[in-house]
Amino acid sequence: MQLTFSHVDVLVNDLEEACAYYARVFQARISKEQVWQRDGLHVRYAVVMFGRERFILVQPIAGNLYALLKQQGEGTIYRHCYVTPDIELAYDELVATGVQPENENGKPLARDDLSSPSGARILWLPKRFGHFSIEILEQRSLDVFLREAFAD
Repeated sequence: MQLTFSHVDVLVNDLEEACAYYARVFQARISKEQVWQRDGLHVRYAVVMFGRERFILVQPIAGNLYALLKQQGEGTIYRHCYVTPDIELAYDELVATGVQPENENGKPLARDDLSSPSGARILWLPKRFGHFSIEILEQRSLDVFLREAFAD
């Protein structure tokens, strides 16, 4: 499977405060605020970019990430995200190894349902080690998402 590291997702209590901090400390570019809401999961988030580095600050409103924030606290890195040029091929390769890709709520994900509320084509590996998860995004979809998130 062809994967390249993309970013980590970090839980925060206050999205505006966290974004302002990284904008000041790193002179980071901060994307427009985004909202993800599906099947009980509801978060606000923003992409932080400085140089070639990026991470996503996530403020949970409801769902499993809200519970994780309350349990583990602010600053929890709960996900590593990778990109691939071919999300269907990645899906097929995972299934061939006996891994059933999931959606953001841990439910089985069908190959023809790889779209997300952000528009990116995406899948998740099942969580095997605590709260840590791995997300795989289609490179083209992520590129479009980032262009739109940082457009004026």
